[in-house]
Amino acid sequence: MTAADAAQEFFATDASPRASWRMAVLMGRNSRTYKFALGHALLQLAGQGHAEVSLADLAAPYALSLAERAADAPQAPGGSAGGTTDFLTVVGREGTQSLRLGHPTEELLAAAVRSMPVMVMQKFHNLSGAALGHRFYELGPGTGGRRTVRFTDALRRIAASEQAPGLHTELGARWRIVENSFDTGIGRSLIDDGLRVDGPTMGLTDRKHRRPIAHLTPAVIGFQHHRCLICDDVIVPGAPVQVDHVFPRALMTRYSAVRAWPGPDLDLLWNLAPAHKACNGGKSDRPPEDVELLRLARRNIAIMSSPHPLRRTLELQLRIPHGNRRAANWPEFLREVRALVA
Repeated sequence: MTAADAAQEFFATDASPRASWRMAVLMGRNSRTYKFALGHALLQLAGQGHAEVSLADLAAPYALSLAERAADAPQAPGGSAGGTTDFLTVVGREGTQSLRLGHPTEELLAAAVRSMPVMVMQKFHNLSGAALGHRFYELGPGTGGRRTVRFTDALRRIAASEQAPGLHTELGARWRIVENSFDTGIGRSLIDDGLRVDGPTMGLTDRKHRRPIAHLTPAVIGFQHHRCLICDDVIVPGAPVQVDHVFPRALMTRYSAVRAWPGPDLDLLWNLAPAHKACNGGKSDRPPEDVELLRLARRNIAIMSSPHPLRRTLELQLRIPHGNRRAANWPEFLREVRALVA
């Protein structure tokens, strides 16, 4: 299945503005972090009730959020910055003063207004080989030389919905993962080896140095449409959440009493999914039901349509439990695991 096919299947599961938003944020390419800054600004201003703003008003939170993040982490791969007018170069030059002021400097704001229409705002709605089902803004000419940005009903609905806090959190987690993939001290390890899961904290770390990257739940829950894998209901803000071992970890213990567990490691990302605390407690150590395996397969397929390093993590795990032959797809992989415990 191609990335475009996976994205379309993800959208078909929940053909809503939220799904289109998640496709843009979670599945689009990441040569720089501009789309996360734009997404942050769009949710912030639309959540405040705005239907239309000037381009400068949108550029202000966009530029300031990049200045904040750039102070702590790279916002592009090493060596990719351009000359003195490159936007990230301007961020580096004007970021400290902007943070001190609490708003972008005149130079930084002007650079954002100049670059956004020809760069990130053209690309936000585009995926490789797949078009989003919804648009979130339209850039207009404005009056008196001030360009305007009109927020669509789709953006205003999701920004005002009860899932808006979750969308903010998902965006932040994805932003952190991409920043770490740009970090020369971490990025190569993530791209080559993917991510590991730290059992006690359920955090995602790089395999080589085990440095924290992001918490598992906000990093992957968007690929589940923010739904509990067990009951399929939306996990509302503030609801207690646990990470479910879809195939219970106890299976490895039970097998080891007789012989070595012949299947894949059940503590890895492919088998871990956020769920309601009550649903996870009620499930206990029972094997997964057919519908839960279908949801897990769809979730993993969606993750594999995203850029590194989450995709790489599942690429490394997508193997038939018997031998080293690669499984053709996630439904096949999960059937093989189920056959071991049937």
